[in-house]
Amino acid sequence: MKTLSRAVGALALMSAAISVQAATLSFFCITPGYSTDCGIAESQISVELTDLGGGYVNFQFINAGPAISSISEVYFDDGALFALSTVTHSNSDPWTAGSANPGNLPGGNTVSPPFVATQGFLAESDPSPSQNGVRPYEYLDVQFQLYSGMTYGDVVNDLANGDLRVGMHVIAFSDGGSVSLVNNPVPVPAAVWLFGSGLLGLVGVARRKQL
Repeated sequence: MKTLSRAVGALALMSAAISVQAATLSFFCITPGYSTDCGIAESQISVELTDLGGGYVNFQFINAGPAISSISEVYFDDGALFALSTVTHSNSDPWTAGSANPGNLPGGNTVSPPFVATQGFLAESDPSPSQNGVRPYEYLDVQFQLYSGMTYGDVVNDLANGDLRVGMHVIAFSDGGSVSLVNNPVPVPAAVWLFGSGLLGLVGVARRKQL
């Protein structure tokens, strides 16, 4: 029994370590006719999902640069998210949480299934968006509270199977264009599968030692 208890304890620690790891979201462009701008956006914009603990997660929208561009609106479509908590720009530029104009991701109806922003799960930079948006070398933190009983792992799973999608509108490219992006599905971290196989292995060892 002591061996089994130690195994369970070790696995609990492994689970806690996994839960605080960040997942990186990459994006694909859904706006036709702007291949250069799409290429820039896909190559230099990403989102880091982080477990904050206590039923909260953070989405950090990063514009790595160097090409001129600005994330002006961000949108979320369903998932384990319960309520948008805070929106904070790295330069303290003003943003409005809970609403945006337009109210849905531009071009979101062209993806399958259509991207429909959940009510209140969106935010926009205050005028002027080209200046107050997320420009090169800046980031935006968007914090969410999760539904009761939901965890960071549930959010990752939702991103993997498409139950949760993240979109953004990017403007102010050097040619004056603007494009919309939607996240690529997030693969379930390999550590989760290793954790599962480790659980079976350790429990099996514990049982054999008891026989």
